[in-house]
Amino acid sequence: LAFQVSPWPGALVIRAVFDIGASRTAEALRKHVPPGVVATLDEVYDAADPDARLDVYRPTDATGPLTTVVWVHGGGWVSGDKADIGNYARVLAGRGFTVVSVGYSIAPRATYPTPARQVVKALAHLVTHAGRLQIDPNRIVLAGDSAGGQIAGQVANLVTSPAYAAAVGISPSLAPGQLVGMLLFCGAYDSAAVRMEGALGWFVHTVLWSYSGRSDFASDPTFLRMNVTPNVTARFPPSFISAGNGDPLGPQSVALADRLENLGVRVDRLFFPPDHQPALPHEYQFNLDTADGRVSLERAVAFLMGL
Repeated sequence: LAFQVSPWPGALVIRAVFDIGASRTAEALRKHVPPGVVATLDEVYDAADPDARLDVYRPTDATGPLTTVVWVHGGGWVSGDKADIGNYARVLAGRGFTVVSVGYSIAPRATYPTPARQVVKALAHLVTHAGRLQIDPNRIVLAGDSAGGQIAGQVANLVTSPAYAAAVGISPSLAPGQLVGMLLFCGAYDSAAVRMEGALGWFVHTVLWSYSGRSDFASDPTFLRMNVTPNVTARFPPSFISAGNGDPLGPQSVALADRLENLGVRVDRLFFPPDHQPALPHEYQFNLDTADGRVSLERAVAFLMGL
């Protein structure tokens, strides 16, 4: 009965499982962290919000502003922490970038569109303090994985589509020209594209109920504006998009890549044949112990260097 009247019990179960997985992934990445990366941790980007903290990673020998990757972590909107991707951010920073991991409030305590508003404020803070943090404010790349991919994609839509920003009611803090690219991994870009049967259906219903604050979220047009794919325009930034062949959300990444290419947006896609073995799970890119995880990293770095 508790699972039927409130999203909290289900969300807490999912959070516990996801937090264990995130901790294991972060620890496995530790051996891949290169020397020569400095971190600024728990930078406050909104003094009025206790969750508004971010971490900044950059090469120790950097002498000026760097192309900056602003990463929004995953966790099904109900779990996760900016520290979860800290070691991956260090790996990426070691390739010559400033990498920012943004903390945001999670559901069910905080509901949509709180994370999108927070990321917009984080971007404003980064631009204001660009010199101190060695950020190039005119070369920002938004990145995200899983639910973080949705948040990053929505913020990109806010930046590049004035009509969409007006409909959502959030004013962007970047000009379109400042957002030069996207890194999107294993994202949830269209709630209508997910099957609601079985265990996966229970999971999807629980996290979207948690995030929306409504069990009937599918009939709430305000909440459905969070979907990325139906709202992209030809002004969406060039994008690197990837997902594993064993990821239940993989088809959503393919659909987003197809939609963007049809609009004329440059897309660098990394997908795998259906019979690829071993089948690559959700968030495969964080496993740098595998050849496929390393290929994903190299392709992402090459994309960033080509922007």
